[in-house]
Amino acid sequence: MNALAATSRNFRQAARLLGLDSKLEKSLLIPFREIKVECTIPKDDGTLASFVGFRVQHDNARGPMKGGIRYHPEVDPDEVNALAQLMTWKTAVAAVPYGGAKGGIGCSPGELSRSELERLTRVFTQKIHDLIGTHTDIPAPDMGTNAQTMAWIFDEYSKFHGHSPAVVTGKPIDLGGSLGRDAATGRGVLYATEALLAEYGKSISGSTFVIQGFGNVGSWAAQLIHEKGGKVIALGDVTGSIRNKAGIDIPALMKHRNEGGHMKNFHGGEVIDSSELLVHECDVLIPCALGGVLSRYIGAFNIITIFVDHTYCSIAS
Repeated sequence: MNALAATSRNFRQAARLLGLDSKLEKSLLIPFREIKVECTIPKDDGTLASFVGFRVQHDNARGPMKGGIRYHPEVDPDEVNALAQLMTWKTAVAAVPYGGAKGGIGCSPGELSRSELERLTRVFTQKIHDLIGTHTDIPAPDMGTNAQTMAWIFDEYSKFHGHSPAVVTGKPIDLGGSLGRDAATGRGVLYATEALLAEYGKSISGSTFVIQGFGNVGSWAAQLIHEKGGKVIALGDVTGSIRNKAGIDIPALMKHRNEGGHMKNFHGGEVIDSSELLVHECDVLIPCALGGVLSRYIGAFNIITIFVDHTYCSIAS
């Protein structure tokens, strides 16, 4: 089952529990607008490369649509549709006056230079600028994008519409971004994990953690858990996986990563096969990478799951 089918199934189940009228249910499932654009850019070597960009604007009944833009090879219409729908429900549950949207470009950002990423972002913005805006649809960072990406969108959008800092969130602080934005999702993972552990009479301090993913969410979750006295005993990302039963030195790993080092080359842990990560013994498993990673393991043990900004916080029971 792909992401859109799973998300729609879950919504239909919720709609039945809420007793929603079938017409309203169908209306809420169909997105307000789907956008698909070609983004062709010159690469640094002079050749041309073409990518497909997407923006799905799911619902604006509660306010301007809101949602991230991700750069990843697996970005496709179904994934973007599913994530846009989830953004609608998330803003509603959180009682913030926004609707839901999501976007992305099917690309491998690690294989593109900074200048190529800038050209790609600006071309994508040129193609969708008249369909986003402060009171219409507000993009944000997501997987493979960051504050710099948002700065490029802000600058390119402003060429068409004048100075518009509110067109994106997640901007650099110097351009009007919010303090704490980088850590916000990882901090949400921390809070959700604290609440979940409390139900079992446990706390962050003294518990062991395994984290899959060391991007924005995973790295901040690891840092904050480490600061709270939690012991991160295994970590993995696309560059490899490591473990240290005594606890990984997260500040040292962050320094290693920020200096361009790979996970498998970090001397503070033993290299393990990435397939071991999700079944490694621990108190709390926190997948912070792509969705759907638990399905193959779900029959092996019981898992209680909390969903935080498309990130699962799980504890084996």
